[in-house]
Amino acid sequence: MILAFLADATSAVHWSDFGLDPIAFKIGFFPIRWYSLAYISGILVGWWYLLKLLDQPGAPMARRHADDLIFYSTLGIILGGRIGYVLFYRPELLSTPLDALKLWEGGMSFHGGTLGVMVAVLYLVRRNQLNWLRVHDYVACVVPFGMLFGRLANFVNGELWGRPSDLPWAMVFPGAGDLPRHPSQLYEAGLEGLLLGIILWLLFWKTQARYYPGRLVGVFALAMGMFRFLVETVREPDVGVTGLFGMTMGQTLCVPLVIVGVYLVATSRARRARVEATAGTASIA
Repeated sequence: MILAFLADATSAVHWSDFGLDPIAFKIGFFPIRWYSLAYISGILVGWWYLLKLLDQPGAPMARRHADDLIFYSTLGIILGGRIGYVLFYRPELLSTPLDALKLWEGGMSFHGGTLGVMVAVLYLVRRNQLNWLRVHDYVACVVPFGMLFGRLANFVNGELWGRPSDLPWAMVFPGAGDLPRHPSQLYEAGLEGLLLGIILWLLFWKTQARYYPGRLVGVFALAMGMFRFLVETVREPDVGVTGLFGMTMGQTLCVPLVIVGVYLVATSRARRARVEATAGTASIA
């Protein structure tokens, strides 16, 4: 089987054929990477879309809260993502704290970033006495933008590739040997970014899901956990990192995400109540 892979590698799609460069451009001697632009774009587009959501009746917070939330969430993504990466995948970096701070060398955890955003939201709602579940619902709707841009940036970087595959679209990535592999970054971009974004868009704009506190963030957690668990079956596991019961670490971290998502969706109907707008005069019965 492996010999067949090697024989087909010469005719397989090669990542290098796309002419991609992790560095978008340079300002003098300072390189600007696509990965950095992905984070910035995700935050800015997410901010813009969040303001569109808040323009609708029954919004759980005002514009001033959204502005603060973007700042806190940015810190949560960066700090939570990096801390999660170190704790879940590179615990040996705890013995060299300075290396753990080297964000420019890569290494961010989605699950850690999610926890960081949750902490940011909790700080905001406690400080302003807002409904924490409803704020989470709105935040969940904007996260897929960041997931889409981030996974596309992973592909541009030629990193986080999948396991060997003989599928027609399998690719040979530099640094991953001669075997064609699943472009798992594109799978994640399509599922966690595009598809999940469409699902949440439909629920927000075409249903009354936003008036059931916890329903939107529950769908986000459930779908994200399921999508990530599925992609982990074709994604190359991190070397030396294992999860529980034969699962990868990524799959292990998805289990509580799915459980929380199911609970929030199942119990959201009981939380349905008259929603008074934080901004404006409209209310939803």
